Amino acid sequence: MSVTAAQGFRAAGVTAGLKASGTPDLALVVNDGPRHTAAAVFTTNRVVGAPVMWSRQAVKDGAARAVVLNSGGANVCTGPGGFQDAHATAEAVAEALGIGAIDVLVASTGLIGVRLAAEKLVAGVPVAAGSLADDDAAGTAAATAIMTTDTVPKTAVRTIETPDGTVTVGGMAKGAGMLAPALATMLCVITTDADVDPAAADAALRSATRETFDRVDSDGAMSTSDTVVLMASGASGATPEPAALTAAVTAVCADLARQLVADAEGASHEIAITVTNATTEDAALAVARAVSRSNLVKAAIFGNDPNWGRILSQVGTVSEEVAPFDPLELDVSVNGVMVCKAGGAHESPDKVDLGASRGVDITVDLHAGDAEVTLWTNDLTHAYVHENSAYSS
Repeated sequence: MSVTAAQGFRAAGVTAGLKASGTPDLALVVNDGPRHTAAAVFTTNRVVGAPVMWSRQAVKDGAARAVVLNSGGANVCTGPGGFQDAHATAEAVAEALGIGAIDVLVASTGLIGVRLAAEKLVAGVPVAAGSLADDDAAGTAAATAIMTTDTVPKTAVRTIETPDGTVTVGGMAKGAGMLAPALATMLCVITTDADVDPAAADAALRSATRETFDRVDSDGAMSTSDTVVLMASGASGATPEPAALTAAVTAVCADLARQLVADAEGASHEIAITVTNATTEDAALAVARAVSRSNLVKAAIFGNDPNWGRILSQVGTVSEEVAPFDPLELDVSVNGVMVCKAGGAHESPDKVDLGASRGVDITVDLHAGDAEVTLWTNDLTHAYVHENSAYSS
């Protein structure tokens, strides 16, 4: 199940005709209450789409009753007309549901710099509204409609047991490229039937995205449309402890984040980069991100080559002010084999088998503190280059 797993939510995914392929391209998720709590995080890219501009304002009051999402066009760099299209989409949803447009969040994904076929999008809204349902099929349809280069829909569910009953958290996401987050990445909608206020929802979401989506770095490219929305209906009548809510939202986000990496464009390996014994979490993350953004490291993994020299050289690009460490104390392990110890060669790289599975674990021990971070990325393949050269994106 997906966004319809929690009580109080309906969803739909339909074809509005935005994609030349004729595949589904319009999703709608509705919160039927009784609460209409909402929180959201967005891309920190300075170039953003009209949907991000609209939704940033709409969610400021901590409430939302619906999210409308489309693939087939990002509505970015489209000027005042593009903002009018986002507004018109929200108005169409509001009219179809009998609510206010300010309670409708908008998210779009697809080609940058091209106006949407707004008339098709607006015309598709009543169709989506008429297809709303609270079952598994509806949740899957919504997750399918937001796909672009994704090969599979991405959904996740977790539950929380409270003295007042079970609370459910469900989510859907899309993303297979431009995955280099800052607060959020791709499009994601998370729903819960917890009875919580906006402050609790916002705290849970920001903690979750920091530990999950912020630690996915597929290709170093930050999207202009990144949006993660959390809506709470209160339909369960139960209020979980803040820590329990955060843990469940984090688990859903982590599940979805790993699915993004697993479906990354053209990837043949999923790489977990763990930096241990750093002075701070931020220092560990800076080192992990430096390694994840090396085309040389990613190409080596594609070639099943555990080239620890490339890893070590990337670690060294992080300044001492950001991540203090002694280069002569660095250890590197690949799939459990310590190929580098104290800054020099150790066990033979021949002991590392990178062809046995898609999973690759790289561990860098800084020997500088006790902080640890894991970041997920993927390799750089011929297929990635082909996919991103064969179409405009």
